[in-house]
Amino acid sequence: MKIGIVGLPNVGKSTLFNSITNAGAECANYPFCTIEPNVGVVPVPDERLDVLEKMYEADKKTHAIIEFVDIAGLVKGASKGEGLGNKFLSHIRETDSILEVVRCFDDSNIVHVDGSVDPIRDIETINLELVLADLETVNKRIERAAKLAKGDKKYLVEEETFKKVRDALEGGKPARTVSLSDEEEELIKDAFLLTKKPILYVANISENDIGKEENEYVKKVKAYAKNENAETITLCVKIEEELSALDGEDKKEMLEALGLEESGLDKVIRKSYELLGLMSFLTAGKKEVRAWTIKKGTKAPQAAGKIHSDFERGFIKAEIVSYNDLVKNGSYQKVKELGLVRLEGKDYVMQEGDIVEFKFNV
Repeated sequence: MKIGIVGLPNVGKSTLFNSITNAGAECANYPFCTIEPNVGVVPVPDERLDVLEKMYEADKKTHAIIEFVDIAGLVKGASKGEGLGNKFLSHIRETDSILEVVRCFDDSNIVHVDGSVDPIRDIETINLELVLADLETVNKRIERAAKLAKGDKKYLVEEETFKKVRDALEGGKPARTVSLSDEEEELIKDAFLLTKKPILYVANISENDIGKEENEYVKKVKAYAKNENAETITLCVKIEEELSALDGEDKKEMLEALGLEESGLDKVIRKSYELLGLMSFLTAGKKEVRAWTIKKGTKAPQAAGKIHSDFERGFIKAEIVSYNDLVKNGSYQKVKELGLVRLEGKDYVMQEGDIVEFKFNV
């Protein structure tokens, strides 16, 4: 799953990306230092794997992963190709969700592309470009559906659905705010609308604001996000970059000194995982303990297919124990004796924290 990190130039995008991935994307105090998207694959924090690794004395531990893409800064007119507009929009189109970094601090040493700090103006600059790009797509689809409806009435529904979306876009609202039926959702799916993607706002604050009451900039961003049914995470990108260079005890000490329970980046990764409607199931043994990424609502055979296509093709049963039951009782043998290991069939919907062994025959 790909998450695109976006924002106006110089809001902390690439610094956040560096912190998340330690990939060292070039950072500079001028627009467009990130021209090609940098991609980083990041493990999803999961303490359960540490526990299972010890319990099974596993040779290997493998986290579920999520992919972050650092996308070039955007300016007004991107939907018309201004700046790196065309590249910016095509790179967003390839992602599953958007992480929008918004500057929520004053600093005369860091240039703002519009000359002053105003997070709502920044958000609206980006959202407007995405809305304008979507309007172009939607108008083409309305035109196409209207022509096809003359020969086939089923296209009338498609035309009306896209008109609903167009009305919202013309009012400056993203497509994700439009209430659609399952059938209508399916009709617009292949339009790959930019404003349909789920979005998480990252309010980037200064070091001086850590642990204090939210500043006015952050309050405005949260209110704006709430109107969009979106969420906001507040963090200091500069501090996160410092934290990302530390390990173990050093990192723990710095977090304690800052009065934080976990790094903002761990929150970003977890929240991004939730944003995409993802969950993890686990496999455990001497060779490896591992978390596997699936969509919430996935059934057992399709989950098995994540491991290997043969597992799905020849699926018989899934032998499942919940992580909590296993940890509470201390061993697989014990949970088996207590009757806490279940055999589930092809209609079983996987649950967060299921530890599973798939039975299959090809």
